[in-house]
Amino acid sequence: MNVEFRNINKSFGPVKANVDINFHIEEGTIYGILGENGAGKSTLMKIFSGFYKPDSGQILLDGKPVVIESPADAIKFGIGMLHQDPLDFPPMRLVENFIVGQKGALIPPYKEIIKQFKKLQTQFGFSLDPEAFVDTLTVGERQQLEILRLLWMGANALILDEPTTGISSQQKEKLFAALKILAEEGKTIIFVSHKLEDVEILCNKVSILRKGILVGEVMAPFDSDQLVEMMFGKVITLGERNNVSTKQTVLELKELVVEHYPLKIENVNFRLRAGEVIGLAGMEGSGQDILLRACVGLIRPVSGKVIVKNIDLTNKKYHEFMKNGVSFLPASRLEEGLVPGLNLAEHFTIAGEEKKGLFIDKEYFRKKAERMIDEYHIIGHPELNVESLSGGNQQRAALALLKKSLSIILLEHPTRGLDIESAIYMWGKLKERCSQGTSIFFISGDLEEILQYSDRILVFFSGHVSEPLDASTTTIDQLGQLIGGKGWDQVFNVRKNYESN
Repeated sequence: MNVEFRNINKSFGPVKANVDINFHIEEGTIYGILGENGAGKSTLMKIFSGFYKPDSGQILLDGKPVVIESPADAIKFGIGMLHQDPLDFPPMRLVENFIVGQKGALIPPYKEIIKQFKKLQTQFGFSLDPEAFVDTLTVGERQQLEILRLLWMGANALILDEPTTGISSQQKEKLFAALKILAEEGKTIIFVSHKLEDVEILCNKVSILRKGILVGEVMAPFDSDQLVEMMFGKVITLGERNNVSTKQTVLELKELVVEHYPLKIENVNFRLRAGEVIGLAGMEGSGQDILLRACVGLIRPVSGKVIVKNIDLTNKKYHEFMKNGVSFLPASRLEEGLVPGLNLAEHFTIAGEEKKGLFIDKEYFRKKAERMIDEYHIIGHPELNVESLSGGNQQRAALALLKKSLSIILLEHPTRGLDIESAIYMWGKLKERCSQGTSIFFISGDLEEILQYSDRILVFFSGHVSEPLDASTTTIDQLGQLIGGKGWDQVFNVRKNYESN
């Protein structure tokens, strides 16, 4: 399927998300869309997949203008979108998810559907059990299921939004191999990403958006510095590793046992030092989120101790952890971190550490919101509702809302979906806090991020937790093997409960 965008314009109030976008994608191409957070790439793809209507302009499929009114319309035209978080139903079986959106009999012919499912997945080397439940799958396997479903529904053009976030290197290899097969079959693949290395490996051509404007198209082979400069208008480099930790212990876990179906984490003993950054590495669902939430009172441990600055906070609620200088920044920004429907000024009012009293000083908090918007480079204004912000600006806002004087910050995927500049900026602000003695405990699916910013690493595999690993002496290949369950005995003093299995 040949795809063409002609003079696409889309505005949200005064914000121009897309300005006269024009480019053409030939069938059989893996085409990259690059841009900083808020550049307009997600808006453009939501227009193409029927979630938004353009203010003006046309979309042409194989040379013919089409009007895409909804996602259902999009799939009728052969357009399918694989979202960053797969849109599936975890309590249901794979075969039931596979047929979602299809018309048919009241009682589907499951035997025939399973046969077609297995035949289709064989083309790509997938090995999914159609009778298994979705909540037993990794993120990579859920992506595989969604690709199969979209293809079965007749998709000839596939949009993938940040598809390599939260999956292992092995799963990424399998995903890329499948996409190359689809391109060879004449499918059109649109790959939206902020990871330059993925674009360089996979794409034939890329379009770069900046502030809603198409600044250029580049053919492979690519020059990373050129792409970065086109995205941001300047060359961006990673900062040097700087270790600012001290010998002072701010968090101690003693024989901690945490159980959260279907995983159980046992006998974790660990000390976090002031100013230290600890990365938690593992495939999604390996238990790192369970441990992180147990360290902040959101999940109660079965046994053991959680001690913050010599105070036993075991089985205390999150409010008590907050009183003792511990704060948590979840991955789901709008669901847990921010409040949809409230604007930025109202968020700073709720989070305000000062100006407590019977009446709210709205002008004070509006001015504070202006200061924090400027300090954290948030693209927005105090009266803007948080759901209207791009993902990167939501993350900056969530970070800006954290109290100034904290001992420990726990973060889930702090840079998921962020562009390079936003990710570097985010870590710059976190490292500023580390220099003041704040410790960072964070989860990331990006192994390079884990190695770049951590002082030590805890590796998780199927509920088992390793001894701490020195990040400065660990390679990305070694870490990739470990999160897949290989090489533990050679690298770590592995816990007895793991060796006994």
